[in-house]
Amino acid sequence: MTLETTAEIGTDNLPELIHSGFIAVIGRPNVGKSTLLNQILGQKIAITSDKPQTTRDQILGIRTDEDAQFIFLDTPGIHQPRNKLGKHMVNVAEQAIASDSDVILWLVDISTPPNEEDRYIVERLRELLEAAGELPFLLLGANKIDSLGGVDVHERTNEYLALLKWLTAASEGQESVPVRMLSATTGEGVEDLVAALAELLPPGPLYYPSEQVTDLSMRFIAAEIVREKALQLLRQEIPHSLAVAVTEWNERSPEMTHIAATLYVERHSQKGIVLGGKGSMIKKIGQAARPDIEEMVGTRVYLELWVKVLQKWRRKENLLRRLGYHM
Repeated sequence: MTLETTAEIGTDNLPELIHSGFIAVIGRPNVGKSTLLNQILGQKIAITSDKPQTTRDQILGIRTDEDAQFIFLDTPGIHQPRNKLGKHMVNVAEQAIASDSDVILWLVDISTPPNEEDRYIVERLRELLEAAGELPFLLLGANKIDSLGGVDVHERTNEYLALLKWLTAASEGQESVPVRMLSATTGEGVEDLVAALAELLPPGPLYYPSEQVTDLSMRFIAAEIVREKALQLLRQEIPHSLAVAVTEWNERSPEMTHIAATLYVERHSQKGIVLGGKGSMIKKIGQAARPDIEEMVGTRVYLELWVKVLQKWRRKENLLRRLGYHM
């Protein structure tokens, strides 16, 4: 797959498609946005875990069909931030809504009723779109239909749609909010969702080469893979305090790539947990991450992991910039 960033694109001479555009995928933390993106693309570019706020930056995913190109903007979960990292994450999501999207896909957990986080998202969505002066089309993605139990789907869907009555009242082009039922985990309903999104996209050019699936670099994805495995293996108090940066990338031969990465935590006690007794935990993280990185790179990988303390990095703008979060 093509991973490296494409040079700036001029659209004057690009072929016109029936449908082409940008789709902002929004929702509260842990509703399955990254799982859905990976399912749509048919390969993994966004990390997933059962921990909220796993996604910290906008992840761009590209799918090109015969007559359509979908450019998905997988955003961090919108929430009320408690530190500068949280503010960065919410800003990333809100920027995608306000300035970058032709369509907004609001993904919800249909197995649970709307909660305060959902209401907060809708209120922020309303404020952002009213400030922008124009309203993109919005589609409601009802995720987790594989976990419904005895839920009345029609009644539950109407609970979410009731929060969006203002949208159809304010929009001249959208008389109702379309809904698609799906399971991002199993893939059920996902292609029906993609078809519905295509109908909402405007005509446009082929923005990216048809074989490209993201604009992310391999270094970024490798760091995210390491962070994903750490999230899966570490205790609850560690995940939000953890950042990962690739510090060395050396293609030693056509068959071997050497990668060094540093896991940053905020306290010395956390460093001991990440390392584990006699380095047992950091070894497990490396063993879990290596196969996914090798699949991406296409060679064997020698993965070297280090752990360092960077006190209160989530609260300091200079440290956030140092770790690659653009404030």
